[in-house]
Amino acid sequence: MLSGDKLSKYRKSAGIGRLDLAKAMTSGSPAKVEAKCKSAIDNWERGLLKPSPSKEEISKISNVLGVDEKALIVWRASHRWAPMAPRKVRLVTDLIQGRYANEALDILEFTNKRAAVYVKQVLKSAIANADEQEADLSKLYICEAKVDEGGIRPGTKRWRPKDRGRALPELRLSSHITITVDMD
Repeated sequence: MLSGDKLSKYRKSAGIGRLDLAKAMTSGSPAKVEAKCKSAIDNWERGLLKPSPSKEEISKISNVLGVDEKALIVWRASHRWAPMAPRKVRLVTDLIQGRYANEALDILEFTNKRAAVYVKQVLKSAIANADEQEADLSKLYICEAKVDEGGIRPGTKRWRPKDRGRALPELRLSSHITITVDMD
C-alpha cells in the first residue's frame, strides 16, 4: 500500500510538483487524464487511497522520483469487529507503537491481556504481507497501531435488572484493530 507521507517527502526532496509528477506519470495523455492523475496524487498524499493506486502507478511514481518501489510502500493488516472494548485494546497497542516488529512480537507474547492475542494476530498478518512482497523483515517497525470503535456487537444486547422494576442495557463493544508496518 502506498504511503502518503513517504510520497510527499520524496516528492518535495526531489523538487517535483504534483502537476509535474502527474504529467510524468501520464506522459503524452490528454489534459483531462493529467488532471485526474493530479487529483489522485493529492488524495494519496493526504492518506486517502481513492482511487487505489495500482502496482504500475507505484512503479511509475518510483521511477520519476528516482527511489526504490519498496521505499514508497507500507504494509497494513486489520481485524474488524474484534470482540473487545477499544479502551482495552488501546492499552496493548500503546505498548508496541514505534517498536521493531520482532521486539513487538516478544512483548505481545508475554503481555498478560486478552487483547494481546488479537493484536499479535494482526501484527503477524502485517508482517506476512510485507514478507510476501520480499521486504527485509529485520528492518520492519510499527509505524501505526490504531484502534477504532466498532460499536455494539450485534446480537449481544442484554438487559440487567435493577431495583424498582427498572432495567439497564448491558453493552458489549467491538473494535477495529489496524496495524501498519514500514521498513527502516
